[in-house]
Amino acid sequence: MKQLLIVAHTPSPNTQALCDAAYRGATHSDLENVRCVVKTPFEAGPDDVMACDGILLGTTENLGYMSGALKDFFDRSYYGVIEEKQGLPCALYIRAGLDGTGTQRAVESITSGLRWRWVQPPLTLQGEWQDDFVSQVEELGLYLAFSLDNGIV
Repeated sequence: MKQLLIVAHTPSPNTQALCDAAYRGATHSDLENVRCVVKTPFEAGPDDVMACDGILLGTTENLGYMSGALKDFFDRSYYGVIEEKQGLPCALYIRAGLDGTGTQRAVESITSGLRWRWVQPPLTLQGEWQDDFVSQVEELGLYLAFSLDNGIV
């Protein structure tokens, strides 16, 4: 059984809806060999990363950067996983009021140092809230879980 870890910052009902959508996708009934664990960045740590086979990160864009919560997760986890989790399949969604480029660059800088492997380019949900954001994140969760389930990543 593979384990997918979702680490998502959810300070609002909309960002909680995105996290819930990621979980729905990652637990689709057609998936047979994937277990999904969801934690906030404050709850998740190096032990969670060590136990997973793939990770889906969710963050808000805060002042052109990732959320402080996700940065805290990386600060606490980085050195505890750097050697053992190189090549970890990862994906990212960003809820951005602006364009999300600074947030994406910051997360990519850390994941590059960890040598994590992007399953697909980061998904940036920018501008005013759109109901379609939920289905996009659900598809991202499904895609990552499906890739784990089928040994693609």
